[in-house]
Order: sequence, then C-alpha cells, then structure tokens
Amino acid sequence: MRVMMTFSYDGSHFFGIQAQNSGVKTVMNTLYEIFHSLGIDTKADVSGRTDKGVHALRQVLSLDLPSFWLDLEKLKRYINYKALPHIYIENIQRVDDNFHARYSAKKRSYRYIVSMEKPNVFLSSYVLYTKPFDPDKISNAICLFEGRHDFSFFMKSDSDVDNAIREIYQAKFYKHKDFYIFSFQANGFVRSQIRMMVAFLLHVGRDKFSVENLKDQLNLKHRHVSDLVDPNGLYLSRIWYCGIPKNS
Repeated sequence: MRVMMTFSYDGSHFFGIQAQNSGVKTVMNTLYEIFHSLGIDTKADVSGRTDKGVHALRQVLSLDLPSFWLDLEKLKRYINYKALPHIYIENIQRVDDNFHARYSAKKRSYRYIVSMEKPNVFLSSYVLYTKPFDPDKISNAICLFEGRHDFSFFMKSDSDVDNAIREIYQAKFYKHKDFYIFSFQANGFVRSQIRMMVAFLLHVGRDKFSVENLKDQLNLKHRHVSDLVDPNGLYLSRIWYCGIPKNS
C-alpha cells in the first residue's frame, strides 16, 4: 500500500533531511530507524532536500507500507511517539501507486524569517537576527524574481543540476509583528537558491548592491555576489499536488 506522509521538523537538530551514512543525525536517518522498528524497510521518496538547519512545516514523503499496516492513525501515533519532539507526522494517507512525493509535486513555497530587533537566544535557531536594512528597497526589488529565469547565478557552484531554469509564481516581502518575511512560491528551486536570493535582497536593503546589480545577476550578465544567509530562518512551508489520487 502506497502512502503519502506529511510531516514537520525542527531542522536545528539535524544535519539536513537526506539519508546519509549510519551515525549521522539527519531527518531521514531518524525516520528510517523508526520505520525499521515498526517493520517498515522500504525506501521513501521525499519531495525535496533541505540542508542542515533548515526547517519544514509541511514536508512530504511517499513510500510503500507492508500489508499489515492498515491502521494509518495507529501508525501515525507510533511514529510520533518515537519521533517527537523534533519531528511530527501531521498526516498519513493512502494514494495511488504512481504517486511520487517529488515528481508529482506541482509547486512549492518557502519562507525566510528575519528580524532587526534585539536577538532572542530562544528564537535564534529559527529567526535570522540581522543588521538594519530598508524594507521599502527590498519590497521594490523582490518582485524581480517573479517569472521564468535561469537561476545559474543563484545556486551553489557545486550543484549537480543540468537545468537551472525555474519559474517563481510569487515573491513577497512583508512584516508580521517584529519579523520580516520573505516568501517565495515556485515550480521548484535549485540548491541554496532561496538563501542566495535573500542574501542579495538584504544587500539591496543596505545599499551595498542596487536593483540594477540584481538585474545583472538575474540575467546572467555578471555575478556580483554568491553569499548565503544562514539556514536557521528558512522554512519549507507548503507543497502543492494536482489532486492526491487515492486508491479505493
């Protein structure tokens, strides 16, 4: 039986999501240990990779369950008993055999949270406390990312993708209480793209680079900077699928 699991995790406690060599504490290494204890030894497919320190609110994986796991609510309780407090399974539902967490996804959204307030040590793993910037300059610049672009100058140089063209459907910047939120929704993202885009926008907000500099880099004319903001303020917030085909 193929299922889709939606789950959240606190990335500050893991070395990313991907399964790695035994002994490395990643999200999937932790889940695989739990799955094995419950008689589940099949490989899971995750919607996408998150790096060390990056959080997720609605990450998705797909996998095939053994036939004896028919009670999905019971399975959810068992996994959460072992996975909490840093991983929580939100939902487990049955899907068609051809459903794939990564390849069936239509669009994804991420948020990055920053603050110019006095740092709070209890939030520092979840918010980037940063030097002052001009919010209006960032608001005017962020919309340039919307549309279909080649993001070769906004990804890590060691990325293994053949095609860096992605379409950003929505790029927003807004304030919520004492926090500023960068929000991006796209059909996909290349490695470290969001952290690099946010870093550039913060430079614009501090007058280190201009909107014209941003256009140059986005149009592959000149790479002005390849800085990355820290991962702690980044959250995978949602993944969209064009309907979830369920087995009868």
